[in-house]
Amino acid sequence: MIEYEFILPKMGESIVEATIINWHKEVGDFIEKDESIVEIATDKVDSELPSAVSGKLLKILYKAGEVVTVGSPLAIIQVENEEIRRQVQDSPNRPADSASEPPVKPGMAQQQYSSLIASEIPNRDIRPSVSTRFYSPLIRTIAEIEEISVAELDSIQGSGAGGRITKKDLENFLVRRSRTADIKQVEYQRPGQSRPKDQSQLDPNLVELVEMDRTRQLIAEHMVRSKRVAPHVTSFLEIDVTELVEWRRKVKDQFGKKYGEKITFTPLFIEAVVKAIRDFPRINASVEGKNILIKKYINVGMATATADDNLIVPVLKNLTNQNLVEIVRNVNDLARRAREGKLRPEEIADGTFTITNVGSFGNTLGTPIINQPQAAILSTGAIRRKPGIVSDDSEERIEVRDMMFLSLSYDHRIVDGALGGKFLRRVGDYLETFDDQRAI
Repeated sequence: MIEYEFILPKMGESIVEATIINWHKEVGDFIEKDESIVEIATDKVDSELPSAVSGKLLKILYKAGEVVTVGSPLAIIQVENEEIRRQVQDSPNRPADSASEPPVKPGMAQQQYSSLIASEIPNRDIRPSVSTRFYSPLIRTIAEIEEISVAELDSIQGSGAGGRITKKDLENFLVRRSRTADIKQVEYQRPGQSRPKDQSQLDPNLVELVEMDRTRQLIAEHMVRSKRVAPHVTSFLEIDVTELVEWRRKVKDQFGKKYGEKITFTPLFIEAVVKAIRDFPRINASVEGKNILIKKYINVGMATATADDNLIVPVLKNLTNQNLVEIVRNVNDLARRAREGKLRPEEIADGTFTITNVGSFGNTLGTPIINQPQAAILSTGAIRRKPGIVSDDSEERIEVRDMMFLSLSYDHRIVDGALGGKFLRRVGDYLETFDDQRAI
């Protein structure tokens, strides 16, 4: 018999933690391979994790409601020695052994996952920046905000698995350190944890106190982090989309009959963005430490409002060679399941660029916040009919045209005004020169 560590797997470059919602098994229960044993919440999506092995559940390391860092063991499963390699050969949760290595020992998977996470996610500076102890990216972020030195971090006794420091440990440390000062309540606040009330009593007749739900707190954390990490610059462009609007008006019924799908403006915007990214690939990038990672694949996220007025960003994957019909089908499918709360974790991960359509709410333009770790996000405004100047070879005349604003927010660490402006202009060009005789 050996003890197998059931690890919280990596589920996208921007997801570093998850909240335990519910365990489907109890200590002592037998677990079949591929049987779901725990339900988790990761960045607005709830999902169930299956076991990669068959065996007896020996220990549950985190209770419902607790937050777990990616790469941490969630539970210990007792597995037969002779079956372990066969059962976990292709599993993302498998222990790090092979045919030439000794059987897995307790703690081995955690140590190796810790090394993996430390190497894949850029470490933030902590004063001073030398320590032999592993700290998760979230702990490093909090330490940077609160100016906690490595010496102070090393002095904290962790309550997590293997003695690792949790957010709660760090919050308790800050309380002890700030007895004589107001305790900072910042964006890393644990989902479900309420802020302390103001010293003065709130008049319920004048003020309604609404506690943020888990999703809203995660959105707040993600947005504040983006503004803190990336210097935002936003460029604006007004474009004439009369031909595009006319083409959609003519073909939408025929398109629906032929393909069984409703064609909205979003797929047309995405198609133009993909073309522009091909022309300016440095927009399709992210920052890792002092390096720029230019992605050779194009995954576009589309910000989608949910039924409870929260926000989620499903990602259309591998768009480089997709045609418009494929884009339309994927957009409609992801948007529908986003509203129904049926997206899987991998469907909101690994985006390289994001589009948000503020025009769907009647807004003219917006200044969107970059979806980290991406380099840019495009906002599309409402299409309005208004007078515009049309130029022919010999004359100019005023006509009623369909006009809209585009706004591009970009990370000024790696995208300068010239690149941001050229990319935005290129997106506008593709939309303005849309062929209104295009076949479907």
